[in-house]
Amino acid sequence: MFDLKKWIKAAGIRAIRTVAQTAAATIGTSATMGDVNWQRVLSSFVLAGILSLLTSAGGLSEMENETQEKK
Repeated sequence: MFDLKKWIKAAGIRAIRTVAQTAAATIGTSATMGDVNWQRVLSSFVLAGILSLLTSAGGLSEMENETQEKK
């Protein structure tokens, strides 16, 4: 049986990790903090979160592993 609350939690955690990684990579590509294009960082940050949630709609390994363990 599908548990929406568990899916939301797992997808949210995955999205937060993806967003943090994207922000770190986008900021890290600048030579100095003064050169960071914060609008680009924010845009990448939001897009990464949305893409992560959409990818999670296709299935989460965390949910599949839990289902297999119950069997």
